[in-house]
Amino acid sequence: MTTPWLKIGTRGSPLAMAQTHETRRRLAHAHGIEAERIEIVVIRTTGDSIQDRSLGESGGKGLFTKEIDAAQFAGEVDIAVHSSKDLPTVLPEGIEIAGFLPREDVRDALISAKSKTIAGLPHGAVLGTASLRRQAQVQRLRPDIKVTLLRGNVETRLRKAETGEIDATLLALAGIKRLGLDHRVTAILEIDDFLPAVGQGAIAITILSGDAKSRAALAPILDAGTGYALIAERAFLRELDGSCKTPIAGHARVHGETIKLSGQVLRSDGSEAFEIYDEGPLAEAAAIGARAGRALLARLPAGILPVKAR
Repeated sequence: MTTPWLKIGTRGSPLAMAQTHETRRRLAHAHGIEAERIEIVVIRTTGDSIQDRSLGESGGKGLFTKEIDAAQFAGEVDIAVHSSKDLPTVLPEGIEIAGFLPREDVRDALISAKSKTIAGLPHGAVLGTASLRRQAQVQRLRPDIKVTLLRGNVETRLRKAETGEIDATLLALAGIKRLGLDHRVTAILEIDDFLPAVGQGAIAITILSGDAKSRAALAPILDAGTGYALIAERAFLRELDGSCKTPIAGHARVHGETIKLSGQVLRSDGSEAFEIYDEGPLAEAAAIGARAGRALLARLPAGILPVKAR
């Protein structure tokens, strides 16, 4: 049996597999090799096993990464492909983000058989989501909307909204596009109205620290602009001690040599929202994100973030 040129670790969900196949295609093309020489290793994570409660109640974002991290440490995979918004703000010592693929559309999408807009949903409509950010943003616009926990893969969530089991749901447009399901989107929500989650739309690739071979293999497919944006966003989130227990949004855009960051923290019921904006040179992306996070943190009233974050 031929030794794989590279082994990629991933979750087994349809979206995770689509992202991993995209990574493999890009690697194969960049290095002029057959895609089959790059082995995909599917790893079941704790987060995949838990469907009856939110991530915040279950232990946070690390639930989608710790088994994959362990496979990297054990040498079972060389690199790992993650949805950036699933990565903890602080990675385990010895694992680092090598970079990101070019970012997809960062916006959220509405899926509903009842209305083409959030404003048009019936009074007291039921919206399914596992995201506290989306819940708070929706209830900020429509306090009457009832939110219920909705877990499962993209297809499952689409189907429940389309059949009327729930009145609506919101999903990341990037994931829907990567699965070729964008024809099922009811409406796209603009960034100014629904600031996305930190990292939304970006595929992150992690490696073991010091793994020069994997870093060199990845170099041709990584996107510098996405990298700068995610450095700023993740620095912003780190200052706020962002977890799945807090509705936090953040999005950075690169304009030439300037990076522009918008951030938001909401009360969980959407009754209040606190926003921040900062910008500066690309080389200061981390500092800009951290500065915005500290500035917003200083403005937040008690009770919005967990005690640890304050």
